[in-house]
Amino acid sequence: MALASCKAQWIARRAVQALSHPHPRAQPRAIRFRRLSYPSTPRFSPFLSPYGQSASQMCHLAQAVKRNEDDLLNGFGDKNAIEEVKHVLEMKESMLLLEKLADIKAIAQGGYPQAERCRISIGHIETLTSEPDIVGAVSITGNFSFDSCSHGDFLGAILATGIARDKLGDILLQGERGAQILIVPELVDFIMATLDKVGNVPVSCTRIPLLALEFEPPRTKSFRSVEASLRVDALASAGFKISRSKLAVLISNGDVRVNWTTVTKNGTTLKSGDIVSVSGQGRLKIGEIITTRKGKFAVELIRYL
Repeated sequence: MALASCKAQWIARRAVQALSHPHPRAQPRAIRFRRLSYPSTPRFSPFLSPYGQSASQMCHLAQAVKRNEDDLLNGFGDKNAIEEVKHVLEMKESMLLLEKLADIKAIAQGGYPQAERCRISIGHIETLTSEPDIVGAVSITGNFSFDSCSHGDFLGAILATGIARDKLGDILLQGERGAQILIVPELVDFIMATLDKVGNVPVSCTRIPLLALEFEPPRTKSFRSVEASLRVDALASAGFKISRSKLAVLISNGDVRVNWTTVTKNGTTLKSGDIVSVSGQGRLKIGEIITTRKGKFAVELIRYL
């Protein structure tokens, strides 16, 4: 028990340090830890999202990814992106171990289930509620009927107020009505007071509850394919409607990932629940797999549109 307690304290220090320094590349590698007790109030991270990996949602990564770090980082060529993902993995590891070894709970929240940018909160179970108030929502409205604005227009207008990117979550476009944004709660009043224009359109900002968010689940198209094997080249070829020879080239170029890890072998075996990402093609989820009487596989393929 003493060893477990000591290890839990060490993990808690790492987790709190990770939350305190959201950009590890700006910090020295060797960190001197001072005496630190478990936080009596929850600690919160900024909004996080691995660069260029919209499919690898932070919420899912923080809760589910358990692969070897080197394997996961294989698919990233940009050094800055690698550092960001290393930081996410470090927090994920700390979160999982904290929950096992200490009376600590970790929650990732982005305001709605499909959120790509999330915040992580860590604290004692008795002080950390199941839905902590760590994400605020704001509705930005204006007459966009004749002057539509893109995601980049809204993002640029918000950042122009002086708000840092890591204080801002997802931006949900609402067409002619404007957009809804997720933001740290302490900046809701600020954005309401300072943001008065997006592009050339005058806007007004209103605080809204998270339950008022209007988001759509990802659009998908499902179909079945009977294949002789569960190899990635066979299933991805059927799912993306491209030849196996072309897919083999994509694999050799490092453009194919399974569960966000680059695959290098055409014969990599897939299973239900796996996500296949192909550069320039999109994402594919492997659904139900049924073995036929002839020993082949009837596979449900779910294509994200």
